[in-house]
Amino acid sequence: MSFFSSRRERRLWSALVIVLVAIYATLGHAPAIAAMLRERNKLTEAMVFASLVTLVAIAVLFVRKRPGRAELAVWAGILLVYLMAWLRIGVGTPEERTHLFEYSLVAALVHEALLERQENGRRVPAPAILALIVSILLGWLDEGIQSLLPNRVHDMMDVLFNTLAATTIIGARCALEFVRRRVQARRGGPRY
Repeated sequence: MSFFSSRRERRLWSALVIVLVAIYATLGHAPAIAAMLRERNKLTEAMVFASLVTLVAIAVLFVRKRPGRAELAVWAGILLVYLMAWLRIGVGTPEERTHLFEYSLVAALVHEALLERQENGRRVPAPAILALIVSILLGWLDEGIQSLLPNRVHDMMDVLFNTLAATTIIGARCALEFVRRRVQARRGGPRY
């Protein structure tokens, strides 16, 4: 018996490892990269691009069938929440915004992998809560690594941003699933 319940689950966990390696590998260089982008007046464009790529990746993870009006309304709400968070996090430095898309993607991948595992008959108790716990722990690990690096510090605000991002995306996924079930129940069709 394979550890993974499906090829999709294996791909999701593999994608998570790739994302985490990218995040952790750039921790020591992030200030220099940000400074270089800032000098060239490209920091905002880079942040917007990274955020859009992340949102598209998350949308690809969450959309299984053509969304109806109710799902589109939930998506619009999710985008509004992210836009408001994007604008409010920008009070400090723009680099703080990276937590929003990095840990949204981490949490989305963990949650989808756990849901895929559960859908394939494996026991996964409370996938949303488990995904949130794993995502928060990965965010703590990020900050722990930073505390070991020169010119970097462990910042509780960053842990809060990571937690906020993970909570938001997992909550969004749960809201989408709730709307899908409600729509299917009204139509009397099978769940997906």
